[in-house]
Amino acid sequence: MNDTTALISALGTAPGVIIPLIREVPPQILKRRPSPAKWSAYEHAIHLSQSDVAFRARLELILSTSEPFIEVIENSPEDEAGAMLEIDLDESLDRYVRERAALVIRLKQLSPDEWQKTAIHEAFDHYSVWIMFRHLLNHEMLHAYRIEELLLKKDWD
Repeated sequence: MNDTTALISALGTAPGVIIPLIREVPPQILKRRPSPAKWSAYEHAIHLSQSDVAFRARLELILSTSEPFIEVIENSPEDEAGAMLEIDLDESLDRYVRERAALVIRLKQLSPDEWQKTAIHEAFDHYSVWIMFRHLLNHEMLHAYRIEELLLKKDWD
């Protein structure tokens, strides 16, 4: 059995780890990319603030469809080219906190059967509501790690 309580708790507390981390990044490197094809700390933070909407939509699709199909989420060419650098960080982080709180409330309402409901995923061998939200947490921690790498980076040649 998967521990939904621990997963919900981790998702609920993630903004409390990630937001202070992004706030710690000095302004002079916040939007700086380590290389042309790699995101800045700012872009990682903006990306994270946009994730919950997609995952809530996926949840509702899985719960309301008998054989749901989940497509891979691809970053847009505009985002890869730097479009997220133009999005307001403060507004994005505020939205992240609000949407995460709403997501946590929704997840607490799920029954054990709903947590185990499956879907066909375009790229993954198997997929369920449980896997989807574990994936969201892992995805979030990967981006938090990237932010921390940039925060701690010594050489900004």
